[in-house]
Amino acid sequence: MSKITTHVLDTVLGKPADGIAVRLEKREGGGWIQISSGATDSDGRCPNLALAAESGIYKITFATGEYLQRMGRRSIYYEITITFICGGEVHYHLPLLLSDNSYTTYRGS
Repeated sequence: MSKITTHVLDTVLGKPADGIAVRLEKREGGGWIQISSGATDSDGRCPNLALAAESGIYKITFATGEYLQRMGRRSIYYEITITFICGGEVHYHLPLLLSDNSYTTYRGS
């Protein structure tokens, strides 16, 4: 079983992005089922999306538009979704580096 975690860094401000709504879903058949949801904490982290995820295809969706609007900024990215394959045996940490008009993600540790 895998642990799935994430964090968001606001690269414009150079600090963690607090209060971004995050949703984790798993692909089942032809659709998606929600596994968990939460929001990033004051350190930009959402550490417990899944503590024991089975193998499969998952996606994490970040409500970035609401966050940037709350910060008085605009972006074309209303939501950002990372879709990934989970092998079910190791930790998957998928950070998001966010600015108003770009983003980057990678597999962290």
